[in-house]
Amino acid sequence: MHFDFKKLEPLSRYKLMTGLVVPRPIAWVSTLNQDRSVNLAPFSFFNAIGTDPGLVVLGIGDHPDRPKDTAVNIEREKEFVVNLVPETLAQAMSDSATDYPAGVSEVELLGIETTPSHCIAPPRIEGCPASLECVLERILLIGGNRIVFGEVLGCWVADDFVSHPEKCTVSSDRMELVGRMGGLGGYTRTRDGFQIERKKYTPTKK
Repeated sequence: MHFDFKKLEPLSRYKLMTGLVVPRPIAWVSTLNQDRSVNLAPFSFFNAIGTDPGLVVLGIGDHPDRPKDTAVNIEREKEFVVNLVPETLAQAMSDSATDYPAGVSEVELLGIETTPSHCIAPPRIEGCPASLECVLERILLIGGNRIVFGEVLGCWVADDFVSHPEKCTVSSDRMELVGRMGGLGGYTRTRDGFQIERKKYTPTKK
């Protein structure tokens, strides 16, 4: 069956894309509200897109009547932290997605612990195995989409998951991160990984 996106409503396109593009990594984004309290919200329209410089991208939709606090805060403060979500914090992450009134601190309301970042003002979330400290690179508005590009100034990784510091390699398979699947409450674990040996090209002899 073919679905013509030009003829579909945004909600129908959303259902198809979130049901097909799976699993999606989750950016649990911490920013500062105008009163300097901490805003926290998850986004699964997210990925790493470059390393020279390090770049991440967030797709941040609007509330029906206003932009989301995360977008407003990033545009004003130019800084944000992408916290990667372990299964132990999955419920708290989901709870932070609740449509709270503007300016409410999910961190305070849900009793989530934070710890200072190294490079920027917004804190990272205690208990996350890794966090990316980002500054705003640019925002693109394409139709009803707000695409936020962030330059990664540095990342924090819990010592238990740093396998070779000198090689900058980490044990992502042991972080027990969760990813987003389709549906309102669909998630997946990342424990069941497997390896495929990379094929090397060998010229044939004539």
